[in-house]
Amino acid sequence: MSPEPDDKQTLTRNEVAGELLGDWRYLAGKLHSRFATGTFAAGVALVDRIGAEADKVDHHPDIDLRYTHVDITLRSHDVGGITRRDIRLARVISEIADRAAHRALTDELQVIGLVLDTAEADMIRPFWAAVLGLQPEDGLDRLLSDPDGHTPGLLLKQTDADADAEPWQRFHINIDVPPDAAPERVRKALDAGGTLLSDEHAPAWWTLADPQGNRAAIATWEGRE
Repeated sequence: MSPEPDDKQTLTRNEVAGELLGDWRYLAGKLHSRFATGTFAAGVALVDRIGAEADKVDHHPDIDLRYTHVDITLRSHDVGGITRRDIRLARVISEIADRAAHRALTDELQVIGLVLDTAEADMIRPFWAAVLGLQPEDGLDRLLSDPDGHTPGLLLKQTDADADAEPWQRFHINIDVPPDAAPERVRKALDAGGTLLSDEHAPAWWTLADPQGNRAAIATWEGRE
């Protein structure tokens, strides 16, 4: 199938959200969905049908087949973002899943990433890329990622903190969730004994700590540059 004229133009986060894709959520630069299949055989059948449609349009999602569900991500790797190709294929996949009565589990979607505070990202980037087997993200040198999506990425976050000053937590975990799921995730963390250190940047992120002071962030795409 010939590409549409706008298939090489990446969409902004707000443009993606404006498409109102009920079964899909924007997380960490990709469209994500999870469909409950119930059995492995049903999951295989769903993947087969999605694969046939993907071949027709020559645009292919990343698929993770599990015993009771199927995880799917969409991104136009050739342009480094989400395009109309991804939107169209997302709608087709949703139609396929709906016909098979496979419910989307959007409240279970998340992307885990590591964040390292550093005042000298250029100095340490080669080491962390080598030791983790990651690559700099196109157009964003501070982000190291796995092109195949198997390994959590590492964000080198610029900080002016003095490494010789009082010790602080330089590594923390970032949990990227859909905006509609973030308040509940924060509530559960607080109910589990956590502390809200800051919601100054919400809904971009909430900074939390466990009972021992170890930090984590619940993040969404909303409110970010």
